[in-house]
Amino acid sequence: MGFMGYRRQDGSVGVRNHVAVISSVVCANGVVNAIAHAVPEVKAVTHTEGCGRGPKDVFVASRTLIGLGKNPNVAAVLVVGLGCEFIKPEFIVAGLSGTGKPLETISIQDKGGSVKTARKGIEIAEKLLNHAASIKREPCEWSDLTIGLKCGGSDSMSGVSANPMAGEASDWLVTKGGQVILAETTEMIGTESILAKRAADLNVAKRLTELIQNQWKEAKDVLGPMAHMVISPGNMEGGLSTIQEKSLGCIAKGGSSQIQEVIEYGEAPTKKGLIIMDTPGSDVFSMTALAAGGAQIILFTTGRGTPAGFPIVPVIKIASNTKLFEHMADDMDLNAGCILEGTSIEDAGKMLIGYLQKVAEGEKTKSEINLNDLLAIHTTGPSF
Repeated sequence: MGFMGYRRQDGSVGVRNHVAVISSVVCANGVVNAIAHAVPEVKAVTHTEGCGRGPKDVFVASRTLIGLGKNPNVAAVLVVGLGCEFIKPEFIVAGLSGTGKPLETISIQDKGGSVKTARKGIEIAEKLLNHAASIKREPCEWSDLTIGLKCGGSDSMSGVSANPMAGEASDWLVTKGGQVILAETTEMIGTESILAKRAADLNVAKRLTELIQNQWKEAKDVLGPMAHMVISPGNMEGGLSTIQEKSLGCIAKGGSSQIQEVIEYGEAPTKKGLIIMDTPGSDVFSMTALAAGGAQIILFTTGRGTPAGFPIVPVIKIASNTKLFEHMADDMDLNAGCILEGTSIEDAGKMLIGYLQKVAEGEKTKSEINLNDLLAIHTTGPSF
C-alpha cells in the first residue's frame, strides 16, 4: 500500500496542496504578509535575503527559493518582488518553469506601492487557490515520498529513543524506494569513519569524510580547546557532554541504510535512498534546506522540546521521553519515551510509519495546527 497524494505535472507527488506566496527579497515581506493576512489559506514564504549579499550567498538563496517553489507540496506560486533587488521574481519563476505549476509575479515598484501590490496579489492568490482546489488526491507509491531528518533541543535520551525510532522509519522508506535526507553535518563531527563505511562508493565516502572533517577544523579554529563543546547550552542541560556524543545520536536518525549521495544546502537529490545534505545544526536553517531539497515531510526529534514547524512541509515532532511528551503535549506528535519503558525500537518504528501515512494523507501535525511556520536561509558570506 502507498498513500493518497497530489500528483504534479512534473511527476512529483505532494502530501499538501499549498499556494505559496514567496518574497524574492526581504523588502517584499510586508506585502507577502498582507496577502497572507487577507487570504489565510495561502502560505507566506518570507526570508531575509534577495539583496546585499556576496555571490555565493545569492546563489544559495536563489537555489533555495526555487527549490521551495518546486517542492511537491506546492500547487501554485506567486512571487512578490520590490523591483530593484538582485534576486528578481522573474528569475525565480524561470527556475520553476519545468514544474507545470501556475506561476505569477508581481512587483511593488511597478504596481505603485505596497497597498496596490497587496490588492493585486490578493486577487492573484484567490485565483491560484481556485486552481489548487481543483486538484484531488490519488493513489501514490511510497517511492514518491522524500522525508527530511532533523533533531533539535536534544537530550541524553534522544540518541537511544527518538533518533533510533526515526531510523526505523528511514530504513523502511528506503526499502520502499523512497528518499531520506539526513541534515546537519555540523552534528556529525566524530562519526565520519562510521558513515564512510556506509557510503555507496569511494567518492561518496571521500566527500563525506572531507565535509565532516572541515566542520571539525572550523570548530577548532573558532573555539580552540573548547571545540569539543560545540553544542548548545540546552543540549548540555539535557545531559549531553560532547559533540561526539550528540553526533552518534544524530546519525541514528538515518538508520543503517547505505549512503547514496552527499548534496549541498538546499540541493535536490539525484538518487533514491539515504542522502546526506550539508546544513548547519540550526533548526530553521536546516528545515528550510530540507524543504528546498524536496522533502514533503520532516521528522524532527527532540528531547528538550521545540515548537518549530515549516510553512509548506508538515513537521512530525518526536519526543525522546514521556515527561516531555506530556509537558509539551500541544507541540509533540509522538512519544519515543515508550522505548525507554519497554517498547521495542522496531515496534516504535511501526508506530511512526503508521503516523507517517496519516500525515501524508492530510492529518495535520501539531506544528501545522499551531501555525508555527518558521523559515530562514543559511548565509555564510559578507553583507554589502
